[in-house]
Amino acid sequence: MEHDEGWLQLYGGMTEDERKIRDVVNTWMEASANGDLDTVLSLMADDIVFSVPGREPFGKTEFAEMSRAMGDVGMDAKTEIVELQVLGDWAFIRNHISVSITVDGQTSERSGYTLSLLRREKDGRWRFARDANLVT
Repeated sequence: MEHDEGWLQLYGGMTEDERKIRDVVNTWMEASANGDLDTVLSLMADDIVFSVPGREPFGKTEFAEMSRAMGDVGMDAKTEIVELQVLGDWAFIRNHISVSITVDGQTSERSGYTLSLLRREKDGRWRFARDANLVT
């Protein structure tokens, strides 16, 4: 899709798909910080696979169960998209994430990189399809 020069200047040279993907990432971060699990789940493909250090990969149902089991957890996170590439109906992003998590008054800090694959679904929305999280 081509855009006029004014549109490219307005969005810093981003394509519409790149902007939409950045919006998905921002929505995920905001919803996570606000404890809005339903919104986070809506940003995932039904067949999503998460890969994290020290455990077998898991999907959307297990993510939801783990999130509900954590209960009232405070989270403050910052993300920086280091690389974003759109390849048709697939895209990948490399992120650097810094997270502060507070449980029962105890705060822990973690940071690291993620590599995520997003897929444009039949409804036209971009959703996370695969996520390799190296945050420690």
